[in-house]
Amino acid sequence: MIIDLGYRGFLRPLLFRAYGGDAEDVHDKTLGSIARIGQSRATLMPLAAWSNRHRKPTTVAGIPFPGLVGLAAGMDKDGIAIKSWGSLGFGFVELGTVTAKPQPGNDKPRLFRLPDSRAIINRMGFNNRGAEALADRLAAAGVSRGNLAVGIPLGISIGKTKDVALPEASEDYLTSLRVLAPYADYLAINVSSPNTPGLRSLHDAAALAELITALVSEAWQLAAGAPPVPIFVKVAPDLTDGALEDALRVCSEAGAEGLIATNTTLSRDGLRTDQPLATESGGLSGAPLTRRALEVVRFLAERASLPVIGVGGIMSRDDGQAMLDAGASLLQIYTGYVYAGPALIKDLNRLKPSARTKGADDQVLW
Repeated sequence: MIIDLGYRGFLRPLLFRAYGGDAEDVHDKTLGSIARIGQSRATLMPLAAWSNRHRKPTTVAGIPFPGLVGLAAGMDKDGIAIKSWGSLGFGFVELGTVTAKPQPGNDKPRLFRLPDSRAIINRMGFNNRGAEALADRLAAAGVSRGNLAVGIPLGISIGKTKDVALPEASEDYLTSLRVLAPYADYLAINVSSPNTPGLRSLHDAAALAELITALVSEAWQLAAGAPPVPIFVKVAPDLTDGALEDALRVCSEAGAEGLIATNTTLSRDGLRTDQPLATESGGLSGAPLTRRALEVVRFLAERASLPVIGVGGIMSRDDGQAMLDAGASLLQIYTGYVYAGPALIKDLNRLKPSARTKGADDQVLW
């Protein structure tokens, strides 16, 4: 309660006003501060003891997760704070989205907070330092697949480099996979961001089948007889039921081991249009996405033997429980963390997994 009031009543208003109110500057400075937590063992140990006492371990796609709640991609693209997230209560973190080549992303400003709707609009455009830079950072931290060197599993989201033509997309993703597979506990294939031109066309059944088949095949070859790095696919909330069924069928047949639902939305349903910045273009996240993300998770979980990571609009404990009850095996948060702070992780870590929650082998885990 004290932490909740401290964040919402003091720290969040202070952060939202800092650096002239520029959301991206606040994000970068806050990320740097979180990274510094990981540099102090004296800070990490008591913080971890407090934050992690309610985490509930589980295994999904063969990966042992110490808790159900993860940090979604986009918050720590380049792995700046990998040593800190576990001590803040997260059971895993998804880095990225990174691309084979470094790229600056879209023009600024490109990140916008809409507090009256508890929402964020972003059109970042996969700004990142590239797959090689992330691999170097993880290697320097002693990370390798499965060793939990930072205390929690690390997923890595990979996307298409903007200047790579769509016909060459598979090879571009393969480049990132080859570089990052030794360090990732799972790879998330991002074909659903609305901020890279043409990217969502990779959701089309034929294109998606080609891409996922190529990535799964390469993962098996790199593993050389050992279990390959699991491939998860992140889907958009704006797909029709028919398109979701096509994506599910393709992912199952191609050998993907999980789904992540959902990415940000182009819809503005549920967003107050009378507030500043509401007309900005980009992907919308936060409370306006809650209902649709839940619908997609339930739709997929009812039809899939693949585990589903539920993400999108988880702003409260009740939202998280609804995701688990809908069949999500794990949860991820981003915008909810921005608005609710550490108290949200604490609340979500107290949740009980639903009997509907399934693992990659389609066996009920609880």
